[in-house]
Amino acid sequence: MKISNETKIGALTVIVVAVLILGYSFLKGNDVFSGSNKFYAVYGSVDGLTVSKPVLVNGFQIGHVSKMQLRGDGKTTVEFKIKSEYNVPVNTLAKLVSTDLLGSKAIVFLLGDSKQLAENKDTLRADIQGTLAESLQPIQTKAENLMTKLDSSLAAINAILNPNFQKNVDRSFASIANSLQTLEGTTKKIDALVGSQTGHINGILSNAEMVSANLKVTTAGLNNVTNNFQKFSGDLANGHISQTLDNANKAVADLQQTLANVNSSKGSLGLLLHNDSLYRNLQAASDNLNLLFIDLKANPKRYVHFSVFGGGNKKD
Repeated sequence: MKISNETKIGALTVIVVAVLILGYSFLKGNDVFSGSNKFYAVYGSVDGLTVSKPVLVNGFQIGHVSKMQLRGDGKTTVEFKIKSEYNVPVNTLAKLVSTDLLGSKAIVFLLGDSKQLAENKDTLRADIQGTLAESLQPIQTKAENLMTKLDSSLAAINAILNPNFQKNVDRSFASIANSLQTLEGTTKKIDALVGSQTGHINGILSNAEMVSANLKVTTAGLNNVTNNFQKFSGDLANGHISQTLDNANKAVADLQQTLANVNSSKGSLGLLLHNDSLYRNLQAASDNLNLLFIDLKANPKRYVHFSVFGGGNKKD
């Protein structure tokens, strides 16, 4: 059977229209080849939300906004098409959130913990999150306050940096430069003085080194003296000190007894000290003996008789 050109053109036109419709539906986010469930939520404001905006769960798209309708009370009913392969608990929250600073919106499903699942065409709970611009409003306010304070600080700095202040600063820097020059000159003089006195300083250091060496030798000698003293102390401690002290005490006691006897006129020494008659007798005997020696010297023949020829004794 032969098909006319008109029939071919009509069939091609139908196919093209169907493709355009399907393509338009696909561009709007509708999946025409798979089933989906419809859910609804009512919002007081849908600023920035449009049809085909995504429905997200933890950042993953599970559907899109398919329809929006204004109600008589001023609120808006939003229809979502969710792929039938995803389960939505009945207590899920459909939250209208901002996605960028320009005010673009999307729907985020905060899945509930209920075991009961929402059925097709059920109405979910709705919530609206403030825009990012509104969230940044406190930061903007703080930034404006900071800029105000910064302007005040800059104004105060400008007031300080007046011509007189600049002159004072220049004068201060000039004084600092003069002080540095003076300090540099003083440093050079000190360097020259140290250079000229290097020999004396070396001599002083040499003397100090010699003193240190002598001190070291002296310290060694003191150590020897200390060791000897310790040895003597040890020998003294090990000696019979107690016995020696006892003997000394005994000797002192005997001496005291002897002195006591002398003082008490006992014995010859005591009598000699305390009785003058013995002294007088001894003195008389000494005088008589002295007279005898004198007479013996003057008249020796009276006491000694001898003859060379053995003659007899003669009487004077």
